[in-house]
Amino acid sequence: MAAPSGGVNCEEFAEFQELLKVMRTIDDRIVHELNTTVPTASFAGKIDASQTCKQLYESLMAAHASRDRVIKNCIAQTSSVVKHLREEREKNLDDLTLLKQLRKEQTKLKWMQSELNVEEVVNDRSWKVFNERCRIHFKPPKNE
Repeated sequence: MAAPSGGVNCEEFAEFQELLKVMRTIDDRIVHELNTTVPTASFAGKIDASQTCKQLYESLMAAHASRDRVIKNCIAQTSSVVKHLREEREKNLDDLTLLKQLRKEQTKLKWMQSELNVEEVVNDRSWKVFNERCRIHFKPPKNE
């Protein structure tokens, strides 16, 4: 699933996480998708498994690229906010509200960065399952 066309709200971490959850649907359902679309040996003649695997491969590639883009974009936005707040904090060391806001943004940035690790685990799991079922039907291009 692609990111919504209206843009991504990186300001609220809960919304950011919910968006990623929706975007990870293809990965969450890959086993079911493969079981229902890639035939076992006894049904091999009824369905074009190579075409099915190719389409699933392209969907996975697009979903992974889209999520990577969303996560990195939000990290960049939040990093910029943190940088700005640090500069403001250096000018006004007595402002506790500013310090609190800076800490909140730094925490959010760490959470977003941890989503990159989650993304790596999700992607690895999906590719492992995909390769187990599709390796005899479809060979992905070497450059990817």
